[in-house]
Amino acid sequence: MSIGGIGSMDFQAQALQLQAERGRVLASNIANADTPNYKARDFNFQQALTAATAGNGAAARAGATVPVAMTRPGHMALPSTTGGMPALMYRAPLQNSVDGNTVDLDVERANFAENSVRYESTLRFINGQIKMMTTAINGQ
Repeated sequence: MSIGGIGSMDFQAQALQLQAERGRVLASNIANADTPNYKARDFNFQQALTAATAGNGAAARAGATVPVAMTRPGHMALPSTTGGMPALMYRAPLQNSVDGNTVDLDVERANFAENSVRYESTLRFINGQIKMMTTAINGQ
């Protein structure tokens, strides 16, 4: 398989990671549907994926799971302190509530279901690529 195939795997892995994070954010919104003054949060998936895969992709491949420390004065500062995850934004409520909660369960459930379908399709795509590489390696 060409190097382009590996780049596609990196892209899909970043998409999978962002979809998992969005699932956690949406699940948190649903869990706090009855919490007074809770503000629903979300992020723009397309912008987050573009930012995660921008440039040479080194930051995207790093995964930002290990904290990076500047051990010498000549080290470059990281462009973001969000740990590689997108910045969360507050969702504008469609209808105001008495308790100040901005979670609309219908919207959250629809977004969660859509995100789950996209997560599963990305996972199936990655599994297909891995099976194809395994077949190519084994020569079957």
